[in-house]
Amino acid sequence: MFYLILIGERMKNICVIGTGYVGLVSGAGMADFGNSVVCSDIDKEKIDMLQEGGIPIYEPGLKELVVRNVNAGRLTFSADVETSVRNAEVIFIAVGTPMGENGEADLKAVEAVATTIARNLNSYKIICTKSTVPVGTGARLHALISSEKQSDFDFDVVSNPEFLREGSAVKDFLHPDRVVLGVSSERASNMMKEVYRSLFINETPMVITNVPSSEMIKYASNAFLAVKISFINEVANLSDKVGADVHTIAKAMGLDGRISSKFLHPGPGYGGSCFPKDTEALVYTGEQHGVDFQVVKAAIGANKNQRNVILTKAKELLPEMRQKTVAILGLAFKANTDDVRDTPALEIIQGLEKAGATVKAYDPIAAENMKKYFLPKLDTRESVIETVKDTDLVIILTEWNELRGLGLKELKEHLKAPNIVDARNILSVDQLKKFGYNYRNMGRSNFDN
Repeated sequence: MFYLILIGERMKNICVIGTGYVGLVSGAGMADFGNSVVCSDIDKEKIDMLQEGGIPIYEPGLKELVVRNVNAGRLTFSADVETSVRNAEVIFIAVGTPMGENGEADLKAVEAVATTIARNLNSYKIICTKSTVPVGTGARLHALISSEKQSDFDFDVVSNPEFLREGSAVKDFLHPDRVVLGVSSERASNMMKEVYRSLFINETPMVITNVPSSEMIKYASNAFLAVKISFINEVANLSDKVGADVHTIAKAMGLDGRISSKFLHPGPGYGGSCFPKDTEALVYTGEQHGVDFQVVKAAIGANKNQRNVILTKAKELLPEMRQKTVAILGLAFKANTDDVRDTPALEIIQGLEKAGATVKAYDPIAAENMKKYFLPKLDTRESVIETVKDTDLVIILTEWNELRGLGLKELKEHLKAPNIVDARNILSVDQLKKFGYNYRNMGRSNFDN
């Protein structure tokens, strides 16, 4: 339901707990709206970096946003979470909720933060979940804080899910499609409207609902987008078999207003910090309540299979991989981020190595994260040319702009064999044919244009 917003003039004192993708972008964004914001984290090393002007994550436009608001005196950083809580009127919980063993969201960090808040509750406060949490978490946190608080001060738990796309998170926060607020009191509703006053002036759509509905909106949105991705990937796989062009198919589908063109881009499957864990968490929540999310489970299965689809295309071009060298271009799960969580590149590299291939890799941003968190022995190079030199096969896994502009004539001169799997469809089929490449891509491999 949408409401006309009546806004007060005073900006809020805000504490954001957690300085990852969500917390840092949200904290800097709310400071840009004119609020006084402290981003707090128990990771002192990360806080020290922020206080010294560093940014612990790669996100286009984030450094400029942070510097602008630090210089304006609206944004600060602190490792003293307790003091930050006591000084705040509105507290945003923006810590990680990783996938648990059975697919459920792991809420240990969220509950630890809630306990800290309860023990430092020195006035009425709003405790707002920015972290993606399953339906029912708001009630769970309310009960936890009520049992742990050491004062008689009142509080409200609010749900305010984020809809930030890595690589364009700053734009998404400052110019969102909508703001969703799950509230249980008029007092909390009015205070949250003041937090987002700048957006309301610009008539940004606002959905005010109860806490469970708000929590479900986040999961339902991400699951639906994941379904679209898995669906178009399967359409691309069939298109390869029957000689159809998935680009034309997706364009025609997108012209239907009921479908839209967004997330109809075939590739190696979704990854990152949101879709994999949120789809699994939704399925788990459904199971706990006797609801079988068959469509979402199918999308999860199709996404996992898409890694094998890429490996199959690679083996079609290079049937015997022992003593062969494969160049991987792109390690991040998508362009404009250094995030390698659940990136398709991980399983594909492991599959190539299992088949006996030697792998070299290049990514302009994410190479160090891949080595740090997953593949410490991965042979990463500093440039595309250095990576592809004397290789038997090239696989493009991330749609970086510099890869879109590859000169195929020059590239071929450095290869041992002109074999390419373009898993993002960023290369021209005409140019691949012109320069004599053996190629596979997504839904266009057998398309004769």
